[in-house]
Amino acid sequence: MPVVDVVNLDGKKVGQVELAEAVFGAKVNPHLLHEASRWYLRGLRAGTHKTKDKSEVSGAGRKLWRQKGTGRARVGSIRSPLWRHGGTVHGPKPRDYSYALPKKMLLGALRSALSAKLAEQKLTVVDAWSLDTHKTKALRSVLDKLNGEKSALLVAYGENRNLELASRNLDRVKVVATNVLQPYDLLNHDLLVLSKDAVARLSHSLDPESTPIVAPDVQSIAPAAKPSKEAAPKAAAKSTAKKEKSVAKKASSAKKKGKG
Repeated sequence: MPVVDVVNLDGKKVGQVELAEAVFGAKVNPHLLHEASRWYLRGLRAGTHKTKDKSEVSGAGRKLWRQKGTGRARVGSIRSPLWRHGGTVHGPKPRDYSYALPKKMLLGALRSALSAKLAEQKLTVVDAWSLDTHKTKALRSVLDKLNGEKSALLVAYGENRNLELASRNLDRVKVVATNVLQPYDLLNHDLLVLSKDAVARLSHSLDPESTPIVAPDVQSIAPAAKPSKEAAPKAAAKSTAKKEKSVAKKASSAKKKGKG
């Protein structure tokens, strides 16, 4: 299991951390790195290119001269692709260049890229991205103390507003989160700087033998009890008794009226 030093933002060693062998010590696969980089770049293409065909260029639709008898070649439209300012044949059309890449290939490419950075000694682990200010000059001095490379990829876990603002004006310096880390970014930058939290997160998410997080069990609540079958006949008997009483009252009132 590889062990690397942990430094603070001043470049001084403050401890050591063990890296997962399956993530940072894997065999480098150039084919996976190529496929993942190609997939990422294809997804960035806008695909908005467009040329006008014969039906879209300007020009009237009339026939320029009669078919026979002029001695010239026959022509049907001024918008013909053979003519100047005519339409374009088989030109590019708007399309989507992105395609699906298997998740296992992307994770394998990430392991290969991280392992390559560690083997080239271009991986640095910092204690935390605790910047006191959002000024670009402060971050530039931190990067100079760490390694002094021209390009650097900073990986942080969680939101860090000062780090995001300080890195915006630095050329060839990029800040990414652990959940959006791409193999192309790792290959496109010289120095990789990870925080301790980012190392732990990557080791857990990229390790193929890591156990998944299981949600805790939730106790089920017993449903309300249904009314018993004995209650129904009692209610029916009460309703019939009320009806009989009302009928008897009506009959007695009718008799009294007849006597009067």
